[in-house]
Amino acid sequence: MNKIELILVDDHRIVCEGIKSMLSDSREITVMGCVRNLSELLIKLRILPIHVVLLSCYEPGDHDIEMIRIIQREHPQIKILILAMITQENFILRTLKAGAKGFLSKDADKNELVEAVLTVRSGFDYYSKSISEIILKRYLNQPGDKLNQRNQPIGSLSDREMEVLKLFAESYTNQEIADKLFLSIRTVESHKNNIMRKINLKTTVDMVKFAIKNNLIEI
Repeated sequence: MNKIELILVDDHRIVCEGIKSMLSDSREITVMGCVRNLSELLIKLRILPIHVVLLSCYEPGDHDIEMIRIIQREHPQIKILILAMITQENFILRTLKAGAKGFLSKDADKNELVEAVLTVRSGFDYYSKSISEIILKRYLNQPGDKLNQRNQPIGSLSDREMEVLKLFAESYTNQEIADKLFLSIRTVESHKNNIMRKINLKTTVDMVKFAIKNNLIEI
């Protein structure tokens, strides 16, 4: 499997060096560099085969939202993952609406960062547990939820897929599920992909909502 090529956007050198060091022994991810701003990033994106942009956000503002939009417009194949101190609901939703595929809080550890990068690279959204709860509450409070209007056949899932779905909905990570069910991480990821395909789900939040609707977990 080819490595995922990632670039960091952060104007704090110590943060860049810390993340690069954290991912230095990853078998799945190569950090191609760190840039301080949009201009530097766009230059790099023209010459490097980047798969994922890891964008640090320190305070809510239009600057980061506009950067996400520009990256998406000029390089729609690239996945954008947000790493932020900010957990304000409005800012989180604005980044996702602008085109970000995932949102991590700054207390994320190495395992969660790696999992987030792998997830967005595979085409799925990723939210850390605290962010998922914020987004889930927002969606559950909306009337006429589109997810509830779909006919999603839970019977199409195997017993193992049901186990994996329940654990994902309870905010277990890929590694934790693998350990709990005595599976490899790759097998867990394969089950997750099959679950989302079979019942037409796009995000982790959709998985949680589906699990709640079908009484697989409680809130």
